Amino acid sequence: MRRNLRVAAYAVCVRDGHLLLARSPTPGGTPEWVLPGGGMEHGEDPYDTVRREVTEETGYRIEVTGLLGVHTRRFVGDPRVGRRRDHQSLRIFYAGEVTGGELRPEVGGSTDFAAWHDLAAVPGLVRVPMVDIGLRLWRERPPHGRLTDGPDVSP
Repeated sequence: MRRNLRVAAYAVCVRDGHLLLARSPTPGGTPEWVLPGGGMEHGEDPYDTVRREVTEETGYRIEVTGLLGVHTRRFVGDPRVGRRRDHQSLRIFYAGEVTGGELRPEVGGSTDFAAWHDLAAVPGLVRVPMVDIGLRLWRERPPHGRLTDGPDVSP
């Protein structure tokens, strides 16, 4: 069985009651909103990853203002649909504050648009579950950095 671990860092940037999100196109489907962030490059510190990814996806530079927490999820693929794969993602969530730059879409990357969304409107957006996980960590600020109950927690 092939094993794969992906480490990524994401920013929860809230300003004046609005959340910064990037839009991720899906082939043949409805685009989904995501937190700005992404995969850590080999040898890169996750703190640097989140700052780089936010700039790539939104045009903004951020200051990391806190570590919100860590979330992990494991998925074991079905051998009937191809190679069996054991995948785990480790996602690190930071609070971030915009310190410079200009809002603009990413060109040639994994996202195609970035925008601020009213926090009250986020539940009505087509979004990946990671947005809700990041917002829960931002709101609850668990002292141990881990969500322990609810639909956003992996079994």
